[in-house]
Amino acid sequence: MPPTSSSSNQLFKREKKRKENSQKTIIAMAEQNQNQTTEAGRHQEVGHKSLLQSDALYQYILETSVYPREPESMKELRELTAKHPWNIMTTSADEGQFLNMLLKLINAKNTMEIGVYTGYSLLATALALPEDGKILAMDINRENYELGLPVIKKAGVDHKIEFREGPALPVLDEMIKDEKNHGSYDFIFVDADKDNYLNYHKRLIELVKVGGVIGYDNTLWNGSVVAPPDAPLRKYVRYYRDFVLELNKALAVDPRIEICMLPVGDGITICRRIK
Repeated sequence: MPPTSSSSNQLFKREKKRKENSQKTIIAMAEQNQNQTTEAGRHQEVGHKSLLQSDALYQYILETSVYPREPESMKELRELTAKHPWNIMTTSADEGQFLNMLLKLINAKNTMEIGVYTGYSLLATALALPEDGKILAMDINRENYELGLPVIKKAGVDHKIEFREGPALPVLDEMIKDEKNHGSYDFIFVDADKDNYLNYHKRLIELVKVGGVIGYDNTLWNGSVVAPPDAPLRKYVRYYRDFVLELNKALAVDPRIEICMLPVGDGITICRRIK
């Protein structure tokens, strides 16, 4: 029997609760680690993600390439997000710049984003799209999205965004049922629950067009992907490392895509659908 409206609603609520608890676990673990880190060993940018070993080199990239070209709206949202207690979840400024250029290079128009937070990467996308471009944005927390929404509105790009609160998987399952959605997306960016990355990929590969691009964030996961099993990793890093490793292995052998893994931010894997 097909699920009833009531059972579907209960499933939606359970999945949302699970993701909220998972998100809280990451934040709690990250905050615990930050409290144990001395100021001398931290990069200057709050909530940054960089695999570079040199703080000075990362600052050089930001100050030479990123900040001078960063749109005022993105700067405002970045600084606003830096004050949020969960700022570790934000997209780094150099990755935001990369996404913005990538979208222009592929002439993206119809896009999707899974995992929004305050919307820094979402704003980078919206600014890159043409006036009639569209972004389906999904996140389990509308409150975080609405924190950055005034900045997005001031930038004049909020009309490009359709925000849906709640788990993405049920939405994707519904979309796949309709043939007209198959191959309809130019670009999809995923920065959400790592334990569902493979589940996302199984669905997104049907929705992105041949020649289109999917970007998976955090695929180098603090560099832990090459750490030995007994390495003294931070708790939240160890918690999700196996899921990231599983995704990376699957993408490497998927004949439907060609891939490029880049050490930008916390690692991003670009997947271009070829069949």
